Amino acid sequence: MLTRLAYRTHQTLERYFPEQRLFLKSDTETRFIRLRPVTQAVAVVVGGLALAWTILATAILLFDSISAGSSRDQVLRQQALYEERMNALSKDRDLRAEEAASAQERFNLALEQVATMQGRLLASEDRRRELETGIDVIQNTLRHTIKERDEARADLDSATLASTEGSGRSEASRAEDTVATLEFLAASLDGTAKERDRMQGVADKAAERTAAIAKEKQELEQRNNAIFAQLEEALTVSVEPLEKMFTEAGMNPEDLLNSVRKGYGGQGGPLTPISLSSKGAPSAEEVRANAILAGLDQMNLYRLAAFKAPFATPITSKGVRWTSSFGRRDDPLGAGSRMHEGTDIAGPYGTPIYSTADGVVTHAGWASGYGRLVKIQHAFGIETRYGHLAQIRVSVGQKVSRGDQIGDMGNSGRSTGTHLHYEVRIGGDAVNPMTFIKAAKNVF
Repeated sequence: MLTRLAYRTHQTLERYFPEQRLFLKSDTETRFIRLRPVTQAVAVVVGGLALAWTILATAILLFDSISAGSSRDQVLRQQALYEERMNALSKDRDLRAEEAASAQERFNLALEQVATMQGRLLASEDRRRELETGIDVIQNTLRHTIKERDEARADLDSATLASTEGSGRSEASRAEDTVATLEFLAASLDGTAKERDRMQGVADKAAERTAAIAKEKQELEQRNNAIFAQLEEALTVSVEPLEKMFTEAGMNPEDLLNSVRKGYGGQGGPLTPISLSSKGAPSAEEVRANAILAGLDQMNLYRLAAFKAPFATPITSKGVRWTSSFGRRDDPLGAGSRMHEGTDIAGPYGTPIYSTADGVVTHAGWASGYGRLVKIQHAFGIETRYGHLAQIRVSVGQKVSRGDQIGDMGNSGRSTGTHLHYEVRIGGDAVNPMTFIKAAKNVF
């Protein structure tokens, strides 16, 4: 049975693969190798399988190469977009800082102008009071002169009556006395009229001067109103972004200002409340000026608080990227899902790391998982952590300011590559560091 099947198979294959003989001739003899149909069929099948496998493997390698190239291009494009975004944010931050400095300069100039105008206003008030006193004196003098004139007229009438009734003198003597008296009274009245006219001229000039002073005062008040309006607008533009920054970071502005006031409780200097009125109720200008000073004091407290809170990025170098954000994620070392209590920034080995706020170093050494770790305690119960460092450049108890270098980027501890692990904690609880960084993007 098997022989018959083999024979039929041989006959079928012989149609396509006839028996071949391969002759091998030497100097002494000639030999041949017989290639049966089955042998030829097996060789063809094996060669076809080998060719198919070669084609399939080549295609797989080509697909992998194309896919890898596309992924790298996509990563490079994303990195380029991220760098452009970071550069734009940096330029916007610098522009905001320049605008804040310019607003501060304009405010200082306006405050000096207000002080100058206030001095001129006080001087004009003193001149007005002096003129009012002079007018009162002139009026009293004029009334006294009129009274003397009336008394002189009464004396003239009495003298005329007495000369008419007297019998001891002659008619010519009484006439001479009357003429002399009339000449004296005429001269006295003429002098009184001239004095009255002179006083009237002085009074008219005083009235004109008073009107000019009143007009000057009105113009000064208008200029003061314009200056106050500009100052109030500048305060609004300067304070609102700071208040919004703290609110977006999850911090209560009022509690923040109260905390700063405890450390800066003194008063004095140009921010002392203005009080110019000697009466009980302050003037409208004093109320507005004191409101502006209060706003300046608030802005100054916000500025102090901003430097004590981590409203900055720990890395200013270019060529870095944000690789892992705050929140739950898959552990990079395969330990399952776990909470990532900070944000990761990857970059070249040795990239400088900077403090994001004023504070005191509370830890500078090795910590499990973090590797080389720096902890900085800031105001308002805020703490920042900088992990996986290659080198630490501060020591425990050292005071640092925003922008001071505290270490270099590395790969120490539980890490899969060179990067910085950056944390922000409030009252011991980890919060998203990007909340502070994004909140300050329109201020610093």
